[in-house]
Amino acid sequence: MTTLFISDLHLQEECPAISRAFFDLLDSPGEGIEALYILGDFFEYWVGDDGMTPFQKEVAEAVKRFSEQVAPVYFMHGNRDLLIGKRFAREAGCTLLPDPCVINLYGQPTLLMHGDSLCTLDLAYQRFRRVTRNPVARWLILHLPLSYRIESIRKLRNRSREQGPTKSREIMDVTPAEVERVMTLFGCRLLIHGHTHRPARHPLRVRGEKAERIVLGDWGNHGWLLRASEQSLELEKFPIAAP
Repeated sequence: MTTLFISDLHLQEECPAISRAFFDLLDSPGEGIEALYILGDFFEYWVGDDGMTPFQKEVAEAVKRFSEQVAPVYFMHGNRDLLIGKRFAREAGCTLLPDPCVINLYGQPTLLMHGDSLCTLDLAYQRFRRVTRNPVARWLILHLPLSYRIESIRKLRNRSREQGPTKSREIMDVTPAEVERVMTLFGCRLLIHGHTHRPARHPLRVRGEKAERIVLGDWGNHGWLLRASEQSLELEKFPIAAP
């Protein structure tokens, strides 16, 4: 039996190759799939469930078919799709997970996160994150006119593109001390997350014990998938062909 983990697909209509690769994964996931976990930034942006585009509805329908015919799907918010709510979850047939979340992965307590909260050196982003993750702030945002939300997210995306190249790699990566803190807090020696777009497997020690942090990759010219079974953990990279 196998459990799949993906994150940071940043699905958008303007990148059909990536969405096609995702649909292909849903159509041919392999044998014995028990669950699919999507750990945030599934979409490039999300203005609210009331603003779903035809493309986003198509994705939701594909996910629902997978959840009904193959295996349950679990979804964790990222910073790009934070406003996904219960309506999307219902239409996609998936279960929303809190961030962070602990699951039993074949007998091993495993901590799942999107990963943005681990980048504690990016002080400006962490301030922004605290505001946007506040339930009251989210409620207020979702009750703004849809046109205003669309324009605001467009401006935020442009600002993110402009600021990204100016930030150092250290600021945009996780803070080791924060990784150890949360793994200790939740009593886990395996952490799986995305967000940083730096796919890798990092052996480490937490309170003197062997541990591991697995970073899922973003989808672009290649896709990334963690395939977990009782026997192994395999971080897979595969090419994404142009449509």
